[in-house]
Amino acid sequence: MGNNSKYNYSRNKNYSKRRSSYRSSSYSNSRKGRGYNRSGSKISISQLIAKAEYEDLPSIYVLDHNLMEFDISDEIKRNIKFKKYTSPTKIQFEAIPQILNGRDILGMASTGSGKTAAFLIPMINKCVLDKKQRVLIVVPTRELAMQIQDEFVQLARNTGLRSVLIMGGNSMRTQISILRREPAFVIATPGRLKDLMERKAINLLKINNVILDEVDRMLDMGFINDIRYITSQLSDNKQSLFFSATLNNKAEQIAQALLKKPIRIEIKAQAKGKNVDQDVVRIKNGENKFNVLCDYISKDEFEKVLVFTRTKRGADTLSRRLADKGVKVGALHGDKRQSKRTKIINAFKKDYFNILVATDVASRGLDINNISHVINYDIPQNYDDYIHRIGRTGRAGKKGYALTFV
Repeated sequence: MGNNSKYNYSRNKNYSKRRSSYRSSSYSNSRKGRGYNRSGSKISISQLIAKAEYEDLPSIYVLDHNLMEFDISDEIKRNIKFKKYTSPTKIQFEAIPQILNGRDILGMASTGSGKTAAFLIPMINKCVLDKKQRVLIVVPTRELAMQIQDEFVQLARNTGLRSVLIMGGNSMRTQISILRREPAFVIATPGRLKDLMERKAINLLKINNVILDEVDRMLDMGFINDIRYITSQLSDNKQSLFFSATLNNKAEQIAQALLKKPIRIEIKAQAKGKNVDQDVVRIKNGENKFNVLCDYISKDEFEKVLVFTRTKRGADTLSRRLADKGVKVGALHGDKRQSKRTKIINAFKKDYFNILVATDVASRGLDINNISHVINYDIPQNYDDYIHRIGRTGRAGKKGYALTFV
C-alpha cells in the first residue's frame, strides 16, 4: 500500500518436528550443502542466473485513484495520510468498497499485494461506526500476525480500538487477560487460538467478522483441521473475508463453507523472482568464502542484505564472525525465543543493522521493505526454497538482487 507499505515463519509442533528430523537426516549424508533437493537431484546452476524484468512503475497500484476517495472515517484518513499512503493497490481498490458494503470476499492475492490494508481499513472503519463489532483475523505464522498487528496499531491510531495478538511464544496468561477486556480485533495463529478456545478463554460466537489470510499456506503447514474446527465454531451471522494466493480443493471447501455469495477478486500474481537480478559467485580454489562475502557487503550498493545459511549453527557462527569484523549484524533462526526473533526483525526493519544472517525460517513470509540483496551463502536444499529466499527482495515493483555462492 502506498510507496512504503509494510506487509512472517513458525509452524505447528508436529510439522516443526517433521521438518527438523528430515533436515537432520538430509544433511548428514555426503550430499551435504551441495545444492541437492529433497528428491536427490541437484539444483542446476543455470536456474540461479537470470536478469530481472523490471518496470519503472509498480504494477500493483491503481495510480489514477487515491485512498482518500473511500467512504471511511476522517481519523482513518488521517492515519493513512500520516503513513504517506497514496494510491490504492489493485486488491485495495477492488476489495475495500465491497467490504464497506458488507459483502463477503474471496480474494486471490499473494503477499505483497497490499491485502493487509485492503481488509484492515474497512474493518477498522466498521468498528469505529459500531463498537459492538468484533473481528477475528487468522493467519499461518507468528511473523505475519505481528505484521498485521503493527499495521493495525498505525491505522487504528486515535480511534480507541484495541487488539490482542494470539500466538505461541508469548504468554498465554497475558493473552487471556486481554481477551477478557473484549478487544475489537483478535489477530491469531491457528494453534494458539484453538488452545484458547478449548480453555474457554474466547467465545467465537461473539465474533461477527472473520478474516482468513494466506489460507494456502495454512493448509500447507498442516492447519486444515484447526481451520475447519475454528470456522465451525463461528456464528452464521458474520461477514467473512477469505484470502489465498492459490485455491486448491481443500481451500475451496473451506471457502464454500465460510462465505455467503462472495465477491470474487483475483489479482494476478507477479511471477516469482521477476524483479530480481540473479547470479552466482564462484568461489575459486584458495579463496576464502567468508572474505568474499565481506568484500561484497562492504560495497555501497549492498544497502540492506539478507544472508541465508543452511543451519542454525552456521547462522550464529557467520554473524559472530561478521560482528568481529565490525559489521552491524543480526542472526535469525528457529532456536531463538519468539521475543528475541521479534526484536531482531524489528531492528532490521528500522535499520539498526543492515545485515541479517538467517536460516530458511526467514525465507517464507518475512516481509521487510527495501531488502536490496539476498545472498545465498549456502545453497538451499531445492529450487522451491531458493525461490522463497530470493522473494524477500524485488518486492512491490522494486528491483532486487540475489547472489548464490557456489
